[in-house]
Amino acid sequence: MTIAPADRSELLRLARESIEAGLQRGRLAPLPATFPPTLSAERATFVTLRVESTLRGCCGSIEPRFALAEDVWRNAWASAFADPRFPALTPHEYCGVRLHISVLTPLVRLPVTREEELIASLRAGIDGIVLQLGASRATFLPAVWETIPDPRDFVSHLKVKAGWPRTFWSPQIRIWRYETESFGEDET
Repeated sequence: MTIAPADRSELLRLARESIEAGLQRGRLAPLPATFPPTLSAERATFVTLRVESTLRGCCGSIEPRFALAEDVWRNAWASAFADPRFPALTPHEYCGVRLHISVLTPLVRLPVTREEELIASLRAGIDGIVLQLGASRATFLPAVWETIPDPRDFVSHLKVKAGWPRTFWSPQIRIWRYETESFGEDET
C-alpha cells in the first residue's frame, strides 16, 4: 500500500497536532473526530522525533491495533512524552523537532532456528526485524541499517535491546521481518 502525498501530509499534521495537544493538556488528547477514509485501515506505525540529527523519541506499534490515523496520533504523543529513554518533550524543544513516520507492512515469520540462518536471510536496508523469546521482544526499523549496516552487528545490537547478551542465541527465539513506508516533514 503506497500512501498518497496528501495522506502523508495529513498524517504528519495529525502527529504535530497530537504533540501540541499533549503540550497543552499534559496527557493524550482524544483523536479529532474526522480524518480521511484512506487513513482508516488498521496499520502499525512508528513516529520518530529528532532535534537536528539527534534522536529525541521513537515509539510505535509492531502489530496493527488502530486505524492508521489513530496509530500515528497515539505514537506521536508517546514519542514526545512517554519514550522511557527521554524526559517529556518541552515547549522549547518542540520548536526544533522534526517528525518522521514509518508505516509497517504486516509481519512475516522467518522460520530460522540458528543465528547464522537469520544473518544470511537479512536484507540490509530493507528489513525491519522483531526478535521474541518469552515476554522479551525487541525490534529495529529498517532505518537502523543506516547506523548499523553490518547484519551481524544489527542482530547483536537488537539482542542487547531485547535485554540479552550479544552472544546469546536460542533456537526458541521467534523472528519476524517487515518493511516500512517511511516519510518525514522534509520529504513530503
